[in-house]
Amino acid sequence: MKICLILEGCYPYVFGGVSTWMHQYINKMKEHEFVLWVIGAKAENRGKFVYEFPENVTEVHEVFLDDALRMKDTGRLRHSFSDEETQSLRELMLCGRPDWEVLFRLYHDKHMNPMSFLKSEEFLQILIECCEEHYPYIAFADAFHTMRSMLLPVLYLMGTEVPKADVYHAICTGYGGLLACLGGYVNKKDVLLTEHGIYTREREEEIIRAKWVVPSFKKQWISFFYMLSDMIYQRAFRVTSLFTNAMHTQVSMGCDKDKCRVISNGIDYDRLSGIPLKEPDGWIDIGAVVRLAPIKDIKTMIYAFFELSARVQNVRLHIMGGVDDEEYAEECYALVDQLKIKNIIFTGRVDIVKYMEKLDFTILTSISEGQPLSVLESFAARRPCVTTDVGCCRELLEGSEGDSFGRAGYYVAPMYREGLADAMEKLCVSEPRRRRMGENAQNRVKTYYKHEDMMENYRKVYREVEEKNGWNRI
Repeated sequence: MKICLILEGCYPYVFGGVSTWMHQYINKMKEHEFVLWVIGAKAENRGKFVYEFPENVTEVHEVFLDDALRMKDTGRLRHSFSDEETQSLRELMLCGRPDWEVLFRLYHDKHMNPMSFLKSEEFLQILIECCEEHYPYIAFADAFHTMRSMLLPVLYLMGTEVPKADVYHAICTGYGGLLACLGGYVNKKDVLLTEHGIYTREREEEIIRAKWVVPSFKKQWISFFYMLSDMIYQRAFRVTSLFTNAMHTQVSMGCDKDKCRVISNGIDYDRLSGIPLKEPDGWIDIGAVVRLAPIKDIKTMIYAFFELSARVQNVRLHIMGGVDDEEYAEECYALVDQLKIKNIIFTGRVDIVKYMEKLDFTILTSISEGQPLSVLESFAARRPCVTTDVGCCRELLEGSEGDSFGRAGYYVAPMYREGLADAMEKLCVSEPRRRRMGENAQNRVKTYYKHEDMMENYRKVYREVEEKNGWNRI
């Protein structure tokens, strides 16, 4: 089967997280052919892949959002909008439930120029009506610029060339979900969705904190991403998530429960399970396998370690991962200097298997997560964890229903510095506790989170597509 994977902001441009998962996934699915349809932020990154593609990747189609800003209008818009088209555009602006087939016909089939539309009298009239009805007390200039910023990437993406495939499998909602639905529309094929985290909730958290969003339109931006999620939730044949609570969230956001499946992440257990425990050397070494990005909340980790250092002597923190956000990374380095912390080591990307030998336990302080591979890998190596209570971290640490292996670490509320320091201190002061929790962790991963089990479950989803369409497997 020829599978088009739609990815946004990750593989093949950056290492770690979903990118690592995706690369391993493709490598293991040798019986299928993959087409990558990838969305990047900046065209300057075109072709700058950090992975060597497996042989079963036969095509790569790149789309960059900043290319939308370089689009030229084609002059005055010469199109008489039907009532159906006007209503769909109005629903799009209000972040409701537009008729996406109508919009696909306009911007893909008929090749309507997005810039020409956004400069047209028709756009202005619809916007005025929306503002009079929903934003009567907000500056029109704010509404005008916000709406153009919101609509331009969507209209641009709808006009892109669609690669041919037998199924369109998005690894997130948002813009990736939009392209998957476009592919399904153009080639009359099924759409699949796999969410590692709940994309909409992550965007919501970012928008709430964002300085670039006009405060009066934060609610509108949040509704915009909910609208994009709703599109693929409604149109997908199957929707998968990593854990039960994530599936419940999808259902609460309007996804049909009958199309939902839970497929837990899995790791290469044998690759990590033989790593020896660190020999006592007078130091306690804590590892964080994490990209330097705001959503990982490295600053809270630094503050918590600063508090821990005042309580426990001879403790070190190893932050292992690449830089996802240069400005944020510089702020983290500056914070370490400001607090005069000597025992934080920024290693950059490392070989986790080799580096894990140096660690006693690991920590994750993310504001949002799905089912973090770094925690599963730590577990396989018999290292307990301290995490924030995000995604399914609590379930990983305590076990789900029917799991009697016991606690494998501690979780605290996101951004809770003192709580993180308390949890780390508990593991620092007791080697027997670390060993006991590490054994619990390894047994849990061995039983529930092995990579081969995960892959078989995704193969079942593809087989469902084949059976639905009456295709004979070769």
